[in-house]
Amino acid sequence: MSAATFDFADVDRSEGDGLLEAFLALETPEGFKAELIEGEIVVTPPPDGDHETAIGRIVWQIARQCPEELDFAGGKGLIVPTGRFIPDGTFTRDGAMLGRESWSEPEGVLMVLEVTSSRPGKDREQKRRGCAAAGIPLYLLVDRQRDQVVLHSEPRHGDYTVVATAALGDPLRLPKPFDFELDTARLH
Repeated sequence: MSAATFDFADVDRSEGDGLLEAFLALETPEGFKAELIEGEIVVTPPPDGDHETAIGRIVWQIARQCPEELDFAGGKGLIVPTGRFIPDGTFTRDGAMLGRESWSEPEGVLMVLEVTSSRPGKDREQKRRGCAAAGIPLYLLVDRQRDQVVLHSEPRHGDYTVVATAALGDPLRLPKPFDFELDTARLH
């Protein structure tokens, strides 16, 4: 199902009332995050310093080099066709998240950023497919276990159709609206 025809309100019904209610009622310990990924509740511990440093370095580069004014959220809850995700970072059009609830549709999201941690497969596969199904234009993955940065683009039919990969240390071109080469040398 393409993002253009997907009714995001269906996620609440399709996850099963009991599972969604249990998920929404979770009280996670401080610093932990809970996500609903393809029918599975996933609770993740607080990230390590390398993880957070990589995110900060990407945000810093985008803030300095992106020709357009964008907003960034670290921890915005997104409702996607395959569940409820909390990406490591969400870049949106300026003002796109103003007035939104803690869980919202990804309208206005330009790029999701994920940095792998304890469950890299979730970031590489399930979360990537969910973001593509939602029509999010770009999915940027810093894969620390594979020492690479991967940019997925052009979402179609539940996945991204274009993939650009750079070894950590090599530049990676980000398309418009970012429109610059991301320096990956210090994302280890």
